[in-house]
Amino acid sequence: MTPKNFLLSALITFASAAMTLGQEQNKESNEAAYTRVVNERAAKIVATLNLSDPKQSTRVQEAIAQQYKRLNTLHESRKQELATLTETDKKEAVETETASKLASLHKDYLTALAHELTPQQIEQVKDGMTYGVLPITYKGYQAMLPDLTNEQKGQILTYLTEARERAMDEGSSKEKHAMFGKYKGRINNYLSAAGIDMKKASKDWEERIAKEKEADKSRK
Repeated sequence: MTPKNFLLSALITFASAAMTLGQEQNKESNEAAYTRVVNERAAKIVATLNLSDPKQSTRVQEAIAQQYKRLNTLHESRKQELATLTETDKKEAVETETASKLASLHKDYLTALAHELTPQQIEQVKDGMTYGVLPITYKGYQAMLPDLTNEQKGQILTYLTEARERAMDEGSSKEKHAMFGKYKGRINNYLSAAGIDMKKASKDWEERIAKEKEADKSRK
């Protein structure tokens, strides 16, 4: 090998090594940033539980953070696998396998929480992981439709509870909200089938809210 070729080869090798090192450093940096984010999310959720034992708080925070990480790993793996496939049957197989793993992960997670928390506290964790959409939406339906029967309220709560269980396992805020959106569609169809004009109810509710805001301004 001539000196020129040797130098060129050495430069290529060095550049390749530098690129690999840079990729590894970026990966480590991204992982560190993600770890910090999920730890902060978990800490905020734990803060709502008012746990008096610092060690218990740490265990619960670690359990929540680990769940976020495991969900992220599983969803990223699914995306990467799907990106390499073109056959519908193979894609469906990946989706089925992912769903099975998510169900197992969900069950194990709730079992771990049950060792540390009361059922009410677990409900708070679930709401924390899903941005409180269930209680906010349930309250909204009752405010919009004050004449709902107990049976209708129960069905709405059942739909929202199922939505929350599934949303907990989604990998992003957008996907969590999309899951609730799907179930809100079911709720609206259920109420429409019961003879409720949802468009009119929504319009009337908006008008009531506007009037209440105007009344508040007048009182001030």
